[in-house]
Amino acid sequence: MSAALIPNSNLPSADENAPSCPVEVTLAIIGGKWKVLILFYLLDSTQRFNELQRLLHGITHRTLARQLKELERDGIVHREAYAEIPPRVEYSLTVQGRSLEPVLRQMHDWGNKFEATSPETRFPE
Repeated sequence: MSAALIPNSNLPSADENAPSCPVEVTLAIIGGKWKVLILFYLLDSTQRFNELQRLLHGITHRTLARQLKELERDGIVHREAYAEIPPRVEYSLTVQGRSLEPVLRQMHDWGNKFEATSPETRFPE
């Protein structure tokens, strides 16, 4: 998908330096410390804002709100607001967001394998 097809996204416009490879496109959408973790926690179930904040130790309210807005704008996350008192908002993955599941699961598996290696075998000299 070209940058021109994603209005107001993190991708540069056609007039700017466009990503030169698909990995750059992916990182422009899901890169950073928190977005991949947000997506990982949304894989298994819909989450409310406070649930996500509890799962993401150390993320501020402002940062989580900004990351969710960016993911929603890029068509990766769906935000459902219910007209209730108190207000209830739930976040889930869109079809496009769900298409990242194999990548996220692979990252999870790779991290488990990496953690299982001893420091000596992680960085041989």
